[in-house]
Amino acid sequence: MLTELRIDNFAIIEHLVLEFKPGLTTFTGETGAGKSIILDAITAVLGGKIDQTALRSGTERAQIEAVFEIPAQNRAEIHELLKKEDLLDDPDLVTLGRELRREGRSTCRINGRSVNSNLLREIGSYLVDIHGQSEHLSLLHVRQHLGLLDRYAGSEKPLAGYQQTYQQLQILRRELSALRQTEQDALRLTDLYNFQIQEIEAAHLRAGEETSLRQERDRLANAENLAALAQKSILLLEEGSPETPSLSDMLGEVSQALAALSKIDHTQSHLREHIEAIEEQIGDIAHALRSYLEQIEYNPRRLEQVEERLALIHTLTRKYGGSIESVLAYAAEARQKLDNITHASERITEMEKQETQLLTAIAQQGAELSQLRRQAAEKLSEAVEKELADLNMRGARFMVDIQYRDDTQGVWIGDRCVNFDSSGLDQVEFLIAPNPGEGFKPLAKTASGGETSRLMLALKNVLTRADCIPTLIFDEIDQGIGGRVGMVVGQKLWQLARQHQVLCVTHLPQLAAFGDQHLRVQKQVIDGRTTTQVEVLGEESRLNELAQMLGGLSEANRNAAHETLQTARAQRDSLL
Repeated sequence: MLTELRIDNFAIIEHLVLEFKPGLTTFTGETGAGKSIILDAITAVLGGKIDQTALRSGTERAQIEAVFEIPAQNRAEIHELLKKEDLLDDPDLVTLGRELRREGRSTCRINGRSVNSNLLREIGSYLVDIHGQSEHLSLLHVRQHLGLLDRYAGSEKPLAGYQQTYQQLQILRRELSALRQTEQDALRLTDLYNFQIQEIEAAHLRAGEETSLRQERDRLANAENLAALAQKSILLLEEGSPETPSLSDMLGEVSQALAALSKIDHTQSHLREHIEAIEEQIGDIAHALRSYLEQIEYNPRRLEQVEERLALIHTLTRKYGGSIESVLAYAAEARQKLDNITHASERITEMEKQETQLLTAIAQQGAELSQLRRQAAEKLSEAVEKELADLNMRGARFMVDIQYRDDTQGVWIGDRCVNFDSSGLDQVEFLIAPNPGEGFKPLAKTASGGETSRLMLALKNVLTRADCIPTLIFDEIDQGIGGRVGMVVGQKLWQLARQHQVLCVTHLPQLAAFGDQHLRVQKQVIDGRTTTQVEVLGEESRLNELAQMLGGLSEANRNAAHETLQTARAQRDSLL
């Protein structure tokens, strides 16, 4: 629902802030006061065409901003679009903006961030239908007709069942296509997978092997240096030299001295215990070094073997993964692929049977869905034609055209092979014959103006629960009709406004009297400049406005305006 509209420096509007309520809002005012300019501004903020002449004279830029409550019916689709572009700020509200500069540059915004005009139009298409501006009229988009018919027919459950079968078929066909491709490449792939598996298995790789090999290589490559360092350590610890006694000898002397000390001062006996422990550790270290020295060998042959093994591991990890674990996993996957190739023919035969079964199910479910749609289409046509008759279009005819399209890759319905997709078998389009004797034409090719607006009103009234566009705007809907039909149009707009927010520009007091909110648009000259002002009318000012619309502010016209309001209220009450 549109909750607020801000317009700055657009045409003759200098600054305007409008707050809208649910229900039916009517705009009235003299011709040229700016009613159409307000609708043009809404069109612009929804991504419609806008040119430099829309700027107010003497200004450098025009700005329009509209705040919408996100409707429950379209919330998932709108949220998906906003999240994709990181534009979702408030889950309940979205703000659309448009700016036009004097040099001709136009900027589109959603929630304050710049976006392209296509995204602005796409979001806008979920929020508003402007009847009279075909680029924002969802009913003129043929792709919308099938969805509207399904919601009118209440066919959501059978459609969901059909779509589940359709999705199963698509998944099966993707797998089947991959298997068929695999079968075509079977000989080449079999040789490749066999070679890869044999190459990996022949290496007898073990997890963690590379680390231990690198450590062994380092020991073999530095055997002489390692032996010299070990021998030097043993010499210093236990053997000593003529010039320098060993660490063990020196610790022995320290131990004897501390033993003598502790005999005199028993409080220091713990020092002797410490030095004895150190002597024991030194002995353990020397013993470990002798064992290590015995293990050190200078073996060029073994070093060569380790280097070759590491080179093999490096080659395999470079080809099949970054580690031994990855190489082993690749081999397991190759075995599985080889097994799939071996049994591909059997699996293809089995899946082809499943495909035939799913196609049979799609044909049956699609035909049942099509029958449900055709029954609903007859009721929809009758209901729309009844609405058109009420709106002074008695000779108009409406038809829901449902066709199958032949397709050799489709499903068999009787003796025809027809196309199918995720929505079913049907190609659906709404057709209209506005005048007696004329053939049916697509909605997109009907005449513009009041006739189109009344046609859309008839469709919207019939499809009110099926149509999920929350805000509907009608312009020129009263063109060519009188007060009696105007009362009927007003009643139908008010009924429509129980399910949607409806904005309507009108010159008929009988229609304006049905508004839940009545806005008067007028021009004023301030400081020598013409500007548009909008007033929300209260009870008394509304009575005067309707009297003016009936011919002038006189007592007789005020009485007639009062009677018009009372009649509208009575009709509204009767519909509750």
